[in-house]
Amino acid sequence: MANFHKVLVFFFAFVFFFQCFGTRRPIDPSYIDPQGNLRDAVVGKKFMVATGNPLATKAAIKVLESGGNAVDAAVAALLVLNVTNGEAASFPSVAPTLIYDQKTGQVKSYIGAGTAPKKANIDWFKENGYDVMPKNSILSQLLPASPDVIVRLLQDHGTKSFSELVQPAIVAAEVGFPANRILVKNLDLPFYKRLGFTIIMPYNSEVYLEKKWWYGIREGELTKRLDLAKTWRSMANEEVISLKKGKTRKQALESVRDYFYKGPISDAIVKLHTEKNGLFTKEDLANYSGGWEKPVSGEFGEYKILSNQTWTQGPVVPMVLQLLDGINLKALGHNSPEYIHTVSQAIELVVADREKYFGDPKFLDVPLEGLLSKKYASLRRKLIQKDAFGATPPFGNPWTFDSKKTTSSNNQSYETKDQDVSEIKYGKDTTYLSIIDAEGNAVSLTPSDFPQSPMVPGTGLTLGIRMTQFRLDPNHPSALAPGKRPRITPNPGMVLKKGKLWMSFGTPGGDVQSQAMIQFFLNIIVFGMDPQKAVEAPRFRSVNWPDSFSPHTYRPGGIELEETLYTSVSDSLRAKGYKVYKKGHLDNDFGAVCAVLNDEKKLIGVADPREESWAEGK
Repeated sequence: MANFHKVLVFFFAFVFFFQCFGTRRPIDPSYIDPQGNLRDAVVGKKFMVATGNPLATKAAIKVLESGGNAVDAAVAALLVLNVTNGEAASFPSVAPTLIYDQKTGQVKSYIGAGTAPKKANIDWFKENGYDVMPKNSILSQLLPASPDVIVRLLQDHGTKSFSELVQPAIVAAEVGFPANRILVKNLDLPFYKRLGFTIIMPYNSEVYLEKKWWYGIREGELTKRLDLAKTWRSMANEEVISLKKGKTRKQALESVRDYFYKGPISDAIVKLHTEKNGLFTKEDLANYSGGWEKPVSGEFGEYKILSNQTWTQGPVVPMVLQLLDGINLKALGHNSPEYIHTVSQAIELVVADREKYFGDPKFLDVPLEGLLSKKYASLRRKLIQKDAFGATPPFGNPWTFDSKKTTSSNNQSYETKDQDVSEIKYGKDTTYLSIIDAEGNAVSLTPSDFPQSPMVPGTGLTLGIRMTQFRLDPNHPSALAPGKRPRITPNPGMVLKKGKLWMSFGTPGGDVQSQAMIQFFLNIIVFGMDPQKAVEAPRFRSVNWPDSFSPHTYRPGGIELEETLYTSVSDSLRAKGYKVYKKGHLDNDFGAVCAVLNDEKKLIGVADPREESWAEGK
């Protein structure tokens, strides 16, 4: 026992010494974090960019200034975000995408979420003792999607090379970038958790704590991602070699994709899974593909709202807005108790259908036509009641309004349990980017994933925890199956007005994403707010359904309010039967909406001060 006490004393003396005298990462004295700072909307005439980080916005601007289009700029911004916001939106994870082609006037959706490996199935997890998908585990990793997204976007709609567009991200990763407040918040672990992080996932700790786990990261510290830069250099070099061999631009881009999914990078990923008893195989990676699809759309007045299909929660936005279109929201008063109640109930009614019907459309029949029917919206609208629902309301029967007139196996009942689970999180959230170029082309993209599962040693790659958005309930539409996509939360949006692009918008925030986007849209369209004021207005957030992430925490009848709203309306909402939770002012738990609006002869860029988001144009 005496020896144990000596070891303990020595250990804490060691920690104290390094806390006081060890070499820390340098702080950039010129760094000013825009998070929390109100600002004016940005106006331009040529092009506009709004992303989750100033460095990503500036990288996109440089691409546009050098003759690149919106897709080129989006790829450059995405890769920089994978560095500066890597704890929230890492390479090479999910990247659901919408693009607007000015020449055709069409919006296209790209499937930016990976699939479950072939070995993954409900029976296997049940037999191994899991009731829900595990977190902090290699078993929570979904096949990576963003390298496929990047290559296909550039092949089909871009003009520049991967090797050129990845350079700003490589520079940020090698030279370093100042740690922003949200990064610090996401990695704000007490000492004992940093130690535990280092023991459980040593390579993750090496990357994010840079071998100095005894320190908490500080705002403005110069932060690097050297292994990730090496990975990108190897991918870029593959493209350069292919071009020197006389291959076309598209062929050279394909070689970049092959290097990742079929070459040395896939070898490193599979090696990790083999060593850690994971499920990935070389075949899983080699056979992975995303693909183009027709987006989902709904209407609110003269506006057409578009999203990805039901492998995301994206259709929630057009469905809620169609449901609300028959209500005089302006007469209720902005953010009045009755307005918050009405919008929240509309959201809850649609999310009840999300929980019943949304899933990978390649694996189940989704009554999409019925869900987006105006007649169905009218029927659901009648269910809005005087008091809070108190629990997730019943789902509807959209099959009545669907021409397929069939019901699939997911039309069965399932249970949700009230859970209150405390967990350790290192890295969370998501990020977002929106771009409109000089020709009128646009990209809306919501990248995400966090270092909560083992990273691939020596590569800087984070494969995330998106398998946790599967359910181990065979009756749930997002039930786990080999080769299937979970219903993920990231959901970029676009809005057309009279057939032309009017807005590209989105936000981080898990289940709050759709809610934040809806409130932002209504602030502008119903209440006539300046777009920047619309994004800064206080928000509310229903939590009256199981969380999309495992273990699917559920707070029946709950609603969260930002501080100023809590002060003004909490008592009235409690009187309606809500369980009201107070949150902070400009709290990023309520999202961080970025948007670019095409307002006749000018472009308007909007960036949410809830995070370090930044808009800039010309």
